[in-house]
Amino acid sequence: MVRIQRENLNARDIMGTNPVKGPASYFPSIEAKYGRSIAEWKDLIRSQSGKKHMELVAWLKEEHGLGHGHANALVADTLRE
Repeated sequence: MVRIQRENLNARDIMGTNPVKGPASYFPSIEAKYGRSIAEWKDLIRSQSGKKHMELVAWLKEEHGLGHGHANALVADTLRE
């Protein structure tokens, strides 16, 4: 009998589907809540050249009203490209 650690599984794993993970998992709710596409947000982030990760997060929060998690997800994904 093979034992699988329960904390490493979720319902989607058991069902065999692969959900989006990482920062991209926030994207549908970001688009719905703030009314811009992810491509638009990434273009805005790229327009702020020279700023560090947390500076970009603060800018998105202050200038565009994003929550911390949403801002952080967008910046992390954009800078990773």
